[in-house]
Amino acid sequence: MLEAGPLSIYYGKHLALDRASIDVATGETVVVLGANGAGKSSLLKALAGLVKPAPGASVVLDGAQLLGRRAHQFLEAGIALVPEGRGIFGDLTVAENLELGAYARRARASEKQTRDLVLSLFPRLRERLGQIARTMSGGEQQMVAIGRALMSKPDLLMLDEPSLGLAPIVTGELFAALAEVKKTGVSLLIVEQNVKASLAVADRGYLVEAGRIVGQGKAADLMNDPAVQRAFLGRSGATNAKNGEPQ
Repeated sequence: MLEAGPLSIYYGKHLALDRASIDVATGETVVVLGANGAGKSSLLKALAGLVKPAPGASVVLDGAQLLGRRAHQFLEAGIALVPEGRGIFGDLTVAENLELGAYARRARASEKQTRDLVLSLFPRLRERLGQIARTMSGGEQQMVAIGRALMSKPDLLMLDEPSLGLAPIVTGELFAALAEVKKTGVSLLIVEQNVKASLAVADRGYLVEAGRIVGQGKAADLMNDPAVQRAFLGRSGATNAKNGEPQ
């Protein structure tokens, strides 16, 4: 479904992403693992049309080349991004946030059906439809952000550090919900530092270090790989963090 690469991203003279290539099949869940500053967020921004990669790159979704289009056209093509920090409209209600998520033309005809799906995935939101989003807990705000993205009827839902700042029990609830999203047939591309939780719901994974994809494989293989355990299951910050690099 998605085939992208080689993607190189520069911020000024700094190379944040170096010739990265990635693919996601229809209905597949793929996780991108790496330390802070590894280039993970830059990868998602390129795939969402928010940053322009260096010449020679390609982002193809269902056979259509997306590079050269504007970010809202990436959304209309079927790619939705839940950014790090959630990016919800804090002064609007939950219902209004969800309604704005269905602004894309591709989503309007099935808005009610999609809203019912979102509320079944996140029952807590049904109870809070009239609540101002900024008054909610971090976990509830993340539900709003994911729900709003799903309202656009994406073929590919991308999430950037969805568990960041959440308590362990809330993180568990979040990934359980993502497992349910997966069952709907939506492809997922998840950037995460919570390796165990993300690999538990993923089919495959990529390892990113210093802007380069340095490994990939099936989720079960990565979970049991000693190199992955050393790098990402407890000591990644000491060995892989690159100070000063934009993520």
